[in-house]
Amino acid sequence: MRKKLKDRIDAFKDATLIKEQGLYPYFRSIESAQDTEVIIDGKKVLMFGSNSYLGLTNHPKIKEAAKIAIDKYGTGCAGSRFLNGSLDIHIQLENKLAEYVSKEAAVLFSTGFQVNLGVISCLLDRNDYLILDEYDHASIIDGSRLSFSRTIKYAHNDMDDLRRKLSRLPEDAAKLIVSDGIFSMEGDLVNLPELVKIADEFGANVMMDDAHSLGVIGFNGSGTASHFNLNDSVDLIMGTFSKSLASLGGFIAGDAQTIEYIKHRARSLMFSASMPPASVASVIAALDIIESEPERIDKLWDNTNYAKKLLVESGFDIGHSNSPIIPVYIRDNTKTFMITNILQQNGVFVNPVVSPAVPSDSSLIRFSLMATHSFEQIETAIEKLLEAFKAVNVELDGVKS
Repeated sequence: MRKKLKDRIDAFKDATLIKEQGLYPYFRSIESAQDTEVIIDGKKVLMFGSNSYLGLTNHPKIKEAAKIAIDKYGTGCAGSRFLNGSLDIHIQLENKLAEYVSKEAAVLFSTGFQVNLGVISCLLDRNDYLILDEYDHASIIDGSRLSFSRTIKYAHNDMDDLRRKLSRLPEDAAKLIVSDGIFSMEGDLVNLPELVKIADEFGANVMMDDAHSLGVIGFNGSGTASHFNLNDSVDLIMGTFSKSLASLGGFIAGDAQTIEYIKHRARSLMFSASMPPASVASVIAALDIIESEPERIDKLWDNTNYAKKLLVESGFDIGHSNSPIIPVYIRDNTKTFMITNILQQNGVFVNPVVSPAVPSDSSLIRFSLMATHSFEQIETAIEKLLEAFKAVNVELDGVKS
């Protein structure tokens, strides 16, 4: 490797320093299926760091659907749908998703990240404007970097700031506002009613990233626009399959003409291999289960509300979360790693979120609920969380543990 690049790589010590302290929390090896309990180093660990909100990743009907698809179609599609052809189940899933989120059409991508890269970068030109919430997902940020448009960020969920930023833009320019529905780290919900009101005022289009909203809010879990009864006011709805829908891939849904444009302009669709058959069949089966078992969403919210109640009563700072994503603020990077490590040693898996993902004084543990968690599991995890806070002397509700 050439010296200049090697010097840059050699200078990267972040991971090494954390590993030397015995606190490295990433790429943990799991030896079992994603469930409320997983096996790590041969031991059972409670999983509170998953995005499997409905607990479907190990559902027998979904696993059977994947097996049947492999028997019929094989393991892959050998290229891009644009050139190498679509499977009939790709089209079946697209029609099912469009109906699910109340749009005319949808198109599949190989991952949710690829959706945001491809859609955001292909829709806008040099004289257009992309307007983003400052806490939008990394895939939206990276999509903006590929776009020729000018990118403007507004303060998180601050509709007054959004209005100020839009008021300075040319009236005749195309404008696209892109926001997470449920924000992936903070767990709060976009103020969509006010956002679409402002968008209408300034002639802007609206795109919702429903990666963490599908299966969680809205009619039958169909997302943010449905939750607020604003389906007609949101132009584009993006979603992923790796969370509530127990698979891998993503989609964008909207009016038929826009989807046709995206199918012929989004490079991350045209030049990426298509979703493999097993993944497609898994999503179809997951949507069927959500439709036939709506009680799963009710149980997810029972668990969410119970966990939030216990956390607040115990004195934890959980910010403004109103979703199954509950941030437990520690506000110190090192202590966040320490608590994560203690929790895993004591049989609880959580996600540490530290700078630069969030400001260093906003570091947190991301505590995530599944519909399949029991109240007893939630109680155990929060008891272990209290013990970990006490061990590293983190304040609870203004008083040291």
